[in-house]
Amino acid sequence: MRPKSKILIIAGSDSSGGAGIQADIKTVTALGCYAMTAITAITAQNTTGVKSIVPVKPKEISKQIEFTSKDIKPDAIKIGMLHSKGVILSVLKSLKKIKVKKVVLDPVMVAKSGTKLLNNSAINFIKNKLIKKTFLITPNIPEAEILTKTKINSLKDMIKAGKILINLGAKNVLIKGGHLRSNEMNDVLLNKKNVKIFKSRKYSTKNTHGTGCTLSTAIATKLSCGKDLIKSCELGIKYVNEAIRSNLNLGKGNGPINHLNSIMLNKKIN
Repeated sequence: MRPKSKILIIAGSDSSGGAGIQADIKTVTALGCYAMTAITAITAQNTTGVKSIVPVKPKEISKQIEFTSKDIKPDAIKIGMLHSKGVILSVLKSLKKIKVKKVVLDPVMVAKSGTKLLNNSAINFIKNKLIKKTFLITPNIPEAEILTKTKINSLKDMIKAGKILINLGAKNVLIKGGHLRSNEMNDVLLNKKNVKIFKSRKYSTKNTHGTGCTLSTAIATKLSCGKDLIKSCELGIKYVNEAIRSNLNLGKGNGPINHLNSIMLNKKIN
């Protein structure tokens, strides 16, 4: 099997493998594509929480993005944890140089354990600068609340917050509904013209570490293969739901999802 497309991932690492760069590489590979990376921060974490975060210097992040892309041009880019205003500035400059249109931003702000991963000046810079330079932004409900300064308690509130983000300059917004108390999952995709609601089954499990990283990467991967936005979101959501349904149950805290759920091994490897 040959990779169908090439995706550059700009994000932080997760030593436990459930989220971040590690989850992103697994997702891209499981969906049949080629993953490249620019690491923004190194974290020591497991399923119970984050022990430490070591940021990578902004210049080194730019070098990773530009030197990699000069040799292998990505068909799409996924952006995850950016950690600081300096990192966001360096990423913006590099994006301008490499000129890739399909950029998906997952505005990672807080880890599943509750650890804050982004300072206030960086949040404002994402809000005022970065979201305008991306094709799609994929906040979960707590992230959407921070970016819009609104409270989200319902599907109606999700749509309202999405419209605020569009007014701030976002081209397309997918607000993930996993934090709402309901028996059904509702993810909302908005732009200036349309509102699309993706409904799916909600699985009762604590093993959901890395779902946000995985979804944004799955969508970026599908976009890189030429799928339109609605189809890419639909297929990305389906992939994540199946990965959650597998219920790996690894670790003592919020366990990872199963990124291998889409792979069927039908050949013996000796």
